[in-house]
Amino acid sequence: MPSQVSGDKTAFDKFAGWCSNMVSRAPFFAFCVVLILVWAPTFAFLKFDTWQLIINTVTTIITFLMVALLQNTQTRNDLATQHKLNAIADALADLMGHLSAQVGKEIEKDIEELRDAVGLEEKESTSKAS
Repeated sequence: MPSQVSGDKTAFDKFAGWCSNMVSRAPFFAFCVVLILVWAPTFAFLKFDTWQLIINTVTTIITFLMVALLQNTQTRNDLATQHKLNAIADALADLMGHLSAQVGKEIEKDIEELRDAVGLEEKESTSKAS
């Protein structure tokens, strides 16, 4: 349930969130373009192998770090979304439970299926064909 989620984020989580916000904005894209524009003319001063090694190394390091940081943010967002969906399913099941006294037994199966859906992501295998 959302009330069971602690609001405490680690320093790494905060840093990853900040990085995620920064790299998704136009200034980061502009930085990348400037990096390429600064690198490209160095072809005249450097050997071809060195020239390529510089851009390959820089872009590989940036990509490697961004993947780790953005994956952290994505994982936290996925968990938060799942907690919200579970809370909605629980609330609907409770509401349907209260209504079943008025409507009758015909929605009992629906209530059971809704309650079974909470936590389904932990039971479902990714290797099963849909």
